[in-house]
Amino acid sequence: MDAILLIDFGSTYTKLTAVDIENEEILATAKDLTTVNTDIMIGFNKAYEKLLKNIGDKEVNFVKKLACSSAAGGLKMVAIGLVPELTAEAAKRAALGAGARILGVYSYELNKHEIEEIKNKRPDIILLAGGTDGGNKDCIIHNAKLLAEYIKDVPIVVAGNKNSNDEIEEIFNSAGVFYKITENVMPKLNTINVEPAREVIRNIFMQKIVEAKGMKNAENFINGILMPTPAAVLKAAKILADGTDKEEGIGELVIVDIGGATTDVHSIAKGDPSKPGVTLRGLQEPYAKRTVEGDLGMRVSAMSLFEAAGTRRIKKYIPNTKYDIEERCKFLQQNVNIIPQTEEEYEFDEALGMVATEIAMERHVGTIESVYTPMGIIYSQVGKDLLNVKYLIGTGGVLVHSRNPEKILKAGLFTMETPNYLKPTNPVIMIDKTYILSAMGLLAEEYPDMAVRIMKKYIVRA
Repeated sequence: MDAILLIDFGSTYTKLTAVDIENEEILATAKDLTTVNTDIMIGFNKAYEKLLKNIGDKEVNFVKKLACSSAAGGLKMVAIGLVPELTAEAAKRAALGAGARILGVYSYELNKHEIEEIKNKRPDIILLAGGTDGGNKDCIIHNAKLLAEYIKDVPIVVAGNKNSNDEIEEIFNSAGVFYKITENVMPKLNTINVEPAREVIRNIFMQKIVEAKGMKNAENFINGILMPTPAAVLKAAKILADGTDKEEGIGELVIVDIGGATTDVHSIAKGDPSKPGVTLRGLQEPYAKRTVEGDLGMRVSAMSLFEAAGTRRIKKYIPNTKYDIEERCKFLQQNVNIIPQTEEEYEFDEALGMVATEIAMERHVGTIESVYTPMGIIYSQVGKDLLNVKYLIGTGGVLVHSRNPEKILKAGLFTMETPNYLKPTNPVIMIDKTYILSAMGLLAEEYPDMAVRIMKKYIVRA
């Protein structure tokens, strides 16, 4: 039997998914701890042995082995732009869409203190933007000179004012900097163009980062690490929503991915105002949008989740807990591999999952503000209106292992308590029970129709 092996070298676990090509079925899945600090293939081989055991006595020939990775911290980036809420924000969105973890966003002309800060953050890639096409080019050129002088060993993606490109080329060439120039992330005021930058970031990830993360051994076994894991999830989300030429998609959707370190939200939706009389304000939103909340994790970030939420907000979901909430969060952060065993432990994890979902959704969706003018009240929307999104899909350990995942995800829905947040009102709630979203993003690179059909089959109602 011909099959495809899809591998996710995660920050904690290496997850494998085997897909039967002919029958378009998942043969088996398996996982083991990621061993990036020694040899990434040790954890892979353990997971692979489990996978073969799970497949049983079927004779399998893996014709393709594709991988994504967020091991060794995943793809870490710094974004630089001109104005914080314009080109710097556009650069940040381009990096997030490429599957990066953002270490910092800088705007205006960099100073030496900030350059030192960037060096200490040790990013894998720097995204340098600034200025609309034909607009200000002094700032991006100033920043290019400082980067060339002080940070020579980090690949730089240039995605700013095209009028500055010739000069930046000269600066970087004479300093021996590895760089790629692509289209401006904001060619016109309030117009975002992130896809070209995302693609270049992904190519550098495949070329350079994989080698730097000690994954060369894995490269010899597989057909290539194609993208960071979050980019694979976003790809799966987009193709599931939009479909392909041959396979219909399911329509606009939101995916909430609750992890040990972060909670990621992906929305595939236009996000235009759904109510009459509402005007859009601020930066244009990407159709495929990803936000990452690094302070909302179930284990590694449990204490920062506690700080973001506070005792009262967590208590709302678990009023009769016997735990001291702060102490329990501290314990979970110190014991990241712990799996709940008792009813109380399950309930506490679910409460944390609900709080993470609620806050992450508030940060992802748009908001409505009422502005008083001489003409009366005007309502303006900043961000995406996701009130009418058709599907809310959950993934991540707490949801996959929960006996009541729907309850956790419902914490991310619209409420009359906070009506200014444009969260989904009545979506169909689904669960990625077999943990296949990142695998399907990989599969979609070569077999997009099959990826859509498999997701429709295996992502189930909560």
